[in-house]
Amino acid sequence: MNDFIFLLLQDAFWSALAALGFAILFNVPVRTLFGCALTGAIGHVLRTTTVHYGGSIEAGSLLGATVVGLLGHLFARRWRVPNSTFTVSGVIPMVPGGLAFGALLGFINGASLGVEAGTPLLLKALIDVIKTSLILLGLAFGIALPNLWLNRQKPVV
Repeated sequence: MNDFIFLLLQDAFWSALAALGFAILFNVPVRTLFGCALTGAIGHVLRTTTVHYGGSIEAGSLLGATVVGLLGHLFARRWRVPNSTFTVSGVIPMVPGGLAFGALLGFINGASLGVEAGTPLLLKALIDVIKTSLILLGLAFGIALPNLWLNRQKPVV
């Protein structure tokens, strides 16, 4: 259990650092940097916890991104900035760049080996592409859902 807590603290630190770096890159106001780092850390820790307890990385990404979207909405009201200030930098640590790169390499290597030897690599690459796509969809829906729930306007009539 102590190893898992250490893993989560480490995960929170590196995710917050990544979110903070992208927030600085996107030139967000300095007063909002703490919120950006916090959303990145909490979202990634939720994804890690979900995967640790047997959930899929896709479901964990959806859960993490939904919480990032909720926190982004709350922080946007608190600091009076657009919620994308927090949500974009908050989900950046959850983007599956390594998985997408591995899929691309699998396609390249599988295609160069020929039909017999390359088929297993191509199948694994295809699975990685599907997994990457589902994670990205989870991130997009996770950011969008809180905005749809909380930004409902009253009907005109």
